[in-house]
Amino acid sequence: MLRLGVDVGGTFIKAGVVDETYSILQKVSVPTGGDAGYEAVVKNIAYAAQLAADQAGRSVKDFASVGIGIPGLLNPRTGVVVSAPNLNGWHDVPFLDAIKKLLPVPVFVGNDANCAVVGETLAGAAKGCENVVMLTLGTGVGGGVITDGRLFVGGQGLGAELGHMVLAMEGETCGCGMHGCIEAYCSVTSLVKQTTRAMEADPASAMHEYAKKAGLVDGRTAFECSKMGDKSAIQVVETYCRYLANAIGSLATCFHPDTVLIGGGLSNQREYLMDKLNALLPRYVFAADVIGVPPILRASLGNDAGTIGAAYLDKM
Repeated sequence: MLRLGVDVGGTFIKAGVVDETYSILQKVSVPTGGDAGYEAVVKNIAYAAQLAADQAGRSVKDFASVGIGIPGLLNPRTGVVVSAPNLNGWHDVPFLDAIKKLLPVPVFVGNDANCAVVGETLAGAAKGCENVVMLTLGTGVGGGVITDGRLFVGGQGLGAELGHMVLAMEGETCGCGMHGCIEAYCSVTSLVKQTTRAMEADPASAMHEYAKKAGLVDGRTAFECSKMGDKSAIQVVETYCRYLANAIGSLATCFHPDTVLIGGGLSNQREYLMDKLNALLPRYVFAADVIGVPPILRASLGNDAGTIGAAYLDKM
C-alpha cells in the first residue's frame, strides 16, 4: 500500500508518494512559512501531503500512513517538538496532536536526520545493512543510527544527536553554545571558518581568486583549490578530514556499524573526500587492526532520503 512521506525544512516542505519498493512516485514542494507560527506550518504540512496525494490521483485516505520528518529535537512517541530552531524557534510544540486533526490516516513523526538514515538503509547506499551510522554535513552536522535493523532514538526519542558529541574539550564554540562539538569542527560552517582563517594567513593563496569568482567563501573553496595544488587549501582539507575521520572513528568504535554514510552538501566532493576519510579512519578506530573498520560511503539518495525514510518511520 502507498505511503506519504513529508520532509520539513526551514524553507520548504517536500512531500512524496512512496510505494512498497521505496520509490517516490510523485513529489511536491511548498513553502514552510515558519514565520507565521507553528499552526501555519502544521497546515502547510497537511496541505503538502494532500497536494502530493492529489497529484497522484488519490485521496489521503487511500494511504497507509503519513510520516513526517522535523528538523529539531522531538519525542516521536508523544509527538512533542522540544526544540526546532530552524522552524522559527519552536519550543514544546504539541505537533503530533495538531497534525492528526488535519490528516485522516495514522501519522508518525521523527527527526529529519533519523528519517534520512532510514531512507538510505531501506533504499540507498546502506541497503541491506543492519548497522549504520550516517552524518549529514551542512550548516550543522546531523546524524542518525541504525542498530540491528532498528532506528536508534535513545531515551524519549531525544538521542543520536551525533553532531553535538564533543570532539575537543574546551574547543571551538559550537552554535549550540557548548564547546568542541563535532559540529564545531566538521560542519560546512566550520569548514568555511577554517578556510577564511587560512586565506587571511596566506594572501597569495589561490583561494582568494576562487572566492572572488564564486562571490563567496563556501564549502567548495578549499576543496577545489586543493585539487589545483594550492598549499594552504591542501592544509585546510587535510586538517578538516582529520577532524572528520576522528569523529567517525569514535562513532565507529561506539556502534561498530556495517558502514558509515556521509550526506549533505559536502558529500558532493564524492571520492575526493571519501578516499581521504577511508585512508585516515583506521588510526581513529579502537582495535582497527583486529576487527577492521567500516567503509565510509557517500549517501546516494540526496534529498529523497528524508521523504522515503519518513514514509517508513513506523517500520524502523
